[in-house]
Amino acid sequence: MSVKEQVLETIKSAGKPVSAGEVEKLSGLDRKEIDKAFNDLKKEKAIVSPVRCKWEAAE
Repeated sequence: MSVKEQVLETIKSAGKPVSAGEVEKLSGLDRKEIDKAFNDLKKEKAIVSPVRCKWEAAE
């Protein structure tokens, strides 16, 4: 499973909008890898931001 997939799964399993820091705590992944995955997921419109600095999976 790629880092991007792990980040997306972590966001989905949280059940609420989460920040990159929360994803880091929940998944144990490196913050730099999480930030890169966030950028890719934003470009693909796989995640959306309902609240500033918090992200959730797009429906």
